[in-house]
Amino acid sequence: MLRGNQSRMTEFFLLGLTSDPKEQGWLFASFLTMYLVNVAGNSVIIAAIRGDARLHTPMYFFLSNLSLVDICFTSVIVPRMLASMLSQNKKVPFAQCLTQMYFFVAFGITDSFLLAAMALDRYTAICHPLHYTTTMSPQRCLLLVMSSWVLSHLHSLAHTILMARLSFCGPNIIHHFFCDVQPLLTLSCSDTSVNELLAFTEGSFVIMSPFILIIVSYVFITRAVLRVPSGGGRYKVFSTCGSHLTVVALFYGTIIFVYIRPSSTYSVTKDRVVTVIYTVVTPMLNPFIYSLRNKDMKQALKKLIRRAE
Repeated sequence: MLRGNQSRMTEFFLLGLTSDPKEQGWLFASFLTMYLVNVAGNSVIIAAIRGDARLHTPMYFFLSNLSLVDICFTSVIVPRMLASMLSQNKKVPFAQCLTQMYFFVAFGITDSFLLAAMALDRYTAICHPLHYTTTMSPQRCLLLVMSSWVLSHLHSLAHTILMARLSFCGPNIIHHFFCDVQPLLTLSCSDTSVNELLAFTEGSFVIMSPFILIIVSYVFITRAVLRVPSGGGRYKVFSTCGSHLTVVALFYGTIIFVYIRPSSTYSVTKDRVVTVIYTVVTPMLNPFIYSLRNKDMKQALKKLIRRAE
């Protein structure tokens, strides 16, 4: 089926963020800087957690996996975009476009599942501290992470197979900076109702289920925190969740805006700006969000720096 589609449309043109040559320079520098900060920052987080035995806990196990996924998530998009800016070659073969879409969706959904696992960890630690060790055992944490990876890749595979069955015989210009689901659907000259139904139903379920789990977890966490008698005690308990809540708000706020709505409301300019936030900006900010207000992470980073010296 893929071969049949390619006889009609063998490549697409990714327009990128702008077609103005004057803006290419500062955009290239900006995205290169953000990408390098993302890779370096998340790599340091992973190294610090692996190198400090005090951080070998479920929360930091999930955080190290989140950092790895953030590196992969951005690496699917930014290097290809930077190469296109340098070479001015905006062509992308159909197979490469589908491959980029597959890994983008897979890593994005893995991010969502891992954020839900972290919320579950905080809920268990705060609401059921006596059962925390047994509930969040290493085996269960590993199972949660493996399930996140497997389910997200199955979800992405379903989207990719359905996209490969579509015919692309009209315009081949993608008004985006990478191959995403919605921009590709708008270019198809065949019936996309099945793809849109999958995206709106199963896609909404995959995105919203972890989000609902996070919301429910924090409702119970808030109830438990309010029972703590002292204000200082409440702040100490809830401060362990502040970083996670910030990342959840950035990630889900932008993703729900882009994906949980009909394709008829798709806006090229608005969606490109919002997409930059959750594909590039949020993964870059995560290491800072999780380390700046975390004493354990600060100590682990200092230990890592001393070891490097």
